This record gives sequence, structure tokens and C-alpha cells, in this order.
Amino acid sequence: QVQLMESGGGLVQAGGSLRLSCAASGNIFLVNHMGWYRQAPGKQREAVATISNSGNTNYADSVKGRFTISRDNAKKTVDLQMNSLKSEDTAVYYCAAGLIISQSTPPRYWGQGTQVTVSS
Repeated sequence: QVQLMESGGGLVQAGGSLRLSCAASGNIFLVNHMGWYRQAPGKQREAVATISNSGNTNYADSVKGRFTISRDNAKKTVDLQMNSLKSEDTAVYYCAAGLIISQSTPPRYWGQGTQVTVSS
């Protein structure tokens, strides 16, 4: 099993920045891809950004140019730097991980989620 623990959520004004962090523990050999997902009230959970062990990244169109995902394989952490935040970024953000993460292969492991609220 893999455990994921998020931190860094909170309340920020539109245009501001937040940094989310996620630490993985347990059977790390089961993790190649890591990423961040979010779920806003009344909406489906969506992928925000993913990153592979080798550093290949993918971003949702809505966050390109504003969010940056990074990981430290030695520390087993993945971060999400969020800049120029908008009210529509308000959601619960989940750290996710798995051997593979793709459109056809959802993450196997999930964190408990952290709330991000952007006030306009």
C-alpha cells in the first residue's frame, strides 16, 4: 500500500499563490506517476497535473501557464505551485499516485484532500 499526505491548502485572494505539497510513504516501488486532481462542488473530479518518475508532465488546459508540478524522488514528494489563482480554482485538491496515470488508467492511490478556496 501507498499512503499520501497533502498539506498547504487554504484561503487566498484571486491573483494570489499557494503551494501544495504531498508526501508519499509505504510501498513506494508501486509509484511511478504522481499527480494532483481537484473536485469542485457539484462537479466531477478532474486531473490538474501529473508527473512521471522521469519528470514528464501533463497539465489541464485550464491551469497551463499558471500551475507547476514538481517532484523530488529522493524525498518522495510532489508539489503543486499555483499562481494567478482564480475563483474557479476553488476545489478540494487531491494528491494521487500509481504505477501509471493516464486518461484510461486512473490513479490507484489517493490522499485525503486539502481545500483550496480563492476569493474574488
